[in-house]
Formats: sequence, structure tokens, C-alpha cells
Amino acid sequence: MFAQLRHSFADTFRPRAGAAPFFTSIIVWGIGVGCFAASLNNFLVDIHDLNQVQRGMLEFFRELPGLLLVFLLALLHRTSDWHILRIGMLISMAGVIALCIPAHFAVVTLLIMLWSTGEHLTMPVRSAIAMQVAHDGRAGASLGYVSSAYNAGHVLGNLLVAAIFLIGMRVCGVNSRAALYNVVWCLIFLLMAVSVACTFSRHAPHVASRRPRLLLMRKFRLFYGLELFYGARKQIFLTFAPFVLIREYGVDTSHMALLMGTSAIINMVAGPWIGILTDRLGYRTIMVYDTFVLVFVCLLYGFAGDWFSPAVAFWVVCINYLLDAVISTTSLATNLYVRDLSSSRDEVTSTLSTGISINHFISVLIAPLGGWVWMRWGVGTLFGMSALLSLANSFCAMRIPLPARHRKA
Repeated sequence: MFAQLRHSFADTFRPRAGAAPFFTSIIVWGIGVGCFAASLNNFLVDIHDLNQVQRGMLEFFRELPGLLLVFLLALLHRTSDWHILRIGMLISMAGVIALCIPAHFAVVTLLIMLWSTGEHLTMPVRSAIAMQVAHDGRAGASLGYVSSAYNAGHVLGNLLVAAIFLIGMRVCGVNSRAALYNVVWCLIFLLMAVSVACTFSRHAPHVASRRPRLLLMRKFRLFYGLELFYGARKQIFLTFAPFVLIREYGVDTSHMALLMGTSAIINMVAGPWIGILTDRLGYRTIMVYDTFVLVFVCLLYGFAGDWFSPAVAFWVVCINYLLDAVISTTSLATNLYVRDLSSSRDEVTSTLSTGISINHFISVLIAPLGGWVWMRWGVGTLFGMSALLSLANSFCAMRIPLPARHRKA
């Protein structure tokens, strides 16, 4: 088994391209992000008692760095992708360690924005580096391995948070949830430091990456449309899916962490297979069918409480949470679509970052709107909107021409 895995890695990645330190850094980074994701929503409820509308407003500020990403990268347009990866991690480190200081929620919001700024800076360069270290024709598999490594880190991060709260509250008898959250923030800070250290490899290229300051080109118009619909749909799930479990079903921090860990394990296994499947079937096919499946996921998530008994509805919502996480992995198909349309490596990174800014444009609007819709008309209406956005995403993907290598002779 290990021999086959080693052979697969050799077939996928170029030798002496920095793949090993890059993947080590991604795993450690994933652990930190997994810890943060597993703690954030419960932290907001336990410590600051946020309601649905307030959660939506917070998400406006948390996603604002994504909207401004293209401008942030413009300031770093002569900086290599590896250096930007490090800068993003350092910014996130500063944001998370400052959460240990008791502060008004307005200050906490700014610190979460700081964490988010670093996290968003790493997004386009992470995908770009994954494709840079891969052999020709293996970019999809490389992106799948990155997703798997990232989710492996998520598993460990989620389990660490679950262990901290279970041991802290049930074994050690710690009554202060704030103290346990501070343990998590300090742990994340240390993990980020290790992740940064892993990126210092002699094989990592340090040539300045000359990205355009703003890249809006006609040939990428369908990609921009996909990012717009994906951003809206993603934001509803990212913001309100955990909040449904916490507010409607009473899921605590340790159980939320275990659910996220299960999701990450599934993605860790599914990531490489989805990448390989995308290489074989083509990104257009993957993009069309995954969003059709997502329509049913959205409807079940929104209306499970009306259609089933409370006990059954809880498990339906948990299963749908896991399914949505797997479906989100197929977003790597859009990276391959951009790569095929791009004429240079720098154009790939710039276009991906522009796409992130576009989907965050709708994200910062949909989060406050989603909280208001939930309070006014209920969670079913909110996720019904998400189902419609998924259909729009599928129709947009159908307009993408079938790649030449996947056309029938």
C-alpha cells in the first residue's frame, strides 16, 4: 500500500520542486484552521451570545478581506507565491493570539477579520503552488492531494478541539469555557509558527511572481459567473449550517468538532479521488453534476425539521453537513478550468484571486441578508434560496465548452 502511494506521489509531483515541505506546511496549517473552524461558532454563542442576524453581520466583516483580496495581492504583485503563503500565515497568527485578550465584541470582530485576511491570502497561492509542483497532466491529482492533506490537518485540528473541551470540562473540571478557548487560540498560534517554518525549503522558488494588479478578461467571464453563484451558495452553508446545529439542535463545542472531524476524514479520502475523476471526466462534467446533487442537500438541510421527527431531522442535517463538505471539494474543477484558459502561471494565480474576490463580493452581501431571512421567514426559506443558487451554478457550468481531450471523436 505504501509502495503504491509512494509511486503515485512520484508520478504526480516533479522532483526537487518543493512538494514535500509544501505538503507538510499545508497539513500543519490545516490543523490550525481545523481548530479555529471547530471553535469559532460555539465561541460566538458561548462567549458573546450571537443571534442569527448578528452572525450574518459578523460574516460580512469576516469575508471582507476576501472581497479585497485582489487589491491586497496587487500590493504584493512582485512577491513570490511562497512568500505570500508565509505572509498570510503570519497575519493569521497575529489575529488568533490576540483573541486571548478579553475585549468588546467590536474588537473581536476586527481580530477575526485579521485572521481571515491571512487565511484568504493563502487561498489562491495554495492552489497555484499545488499546480506548479505537479507534472504535466497531473494538476487535478495534485489539487486533490492538497485537499486531502488540508483535510488530514482538519481532522487532527477538530479532534484536538474535541479533546481539549472533553478533557477540560469532564476530566479536569474546568468551568470556564473562555479559558478553554484561550488554550485553543494559543495552540493555533504555535501550529501557524510551525507551518511557516516548513515553507523555508531550498527547493522553493523565490523568483518574483509578476501578477497583474487587476485581471478582468472576457475569456474568463463564465468563471466569474461560477464564482458569483458559488460564493453566494457557499456563504449560506459556511455561515449558517453550523449555526443551525448549534442553535436549533444544541450541539456543543466538542460534538461540533467531532462532526467537523468526520467531515474532514471523508474529504481526506475523497479529495484525491475527486481530483483523479476530474482529470478523467473533465472539469465541466464535475461542475455540472455536483451542483445538481447539492440542490437536494440544500432542501433537506432547510426542511428536515418540518419533514421529520426531531431525532431523525438531527441525523439528516448532520449527514447533509457531511455531504456539502464533500461537494465543496469539487471546486478544484474551476481551478483546472482557469489553468486551461490561462496563458501563464501568473495569470492563473491572478485569475484565481480575482475569482475569490468576486465570490466574496456576493458573500459579504448574502451573509447579513441570510441572517435576516432566517429570522423573518425561517431556515427553510434560507436554504431554499441556496438550492436556487446551486441550480444557477449548474446552468452556468453547462455553458462551458467541453475540453478537447474529453470530446468524443
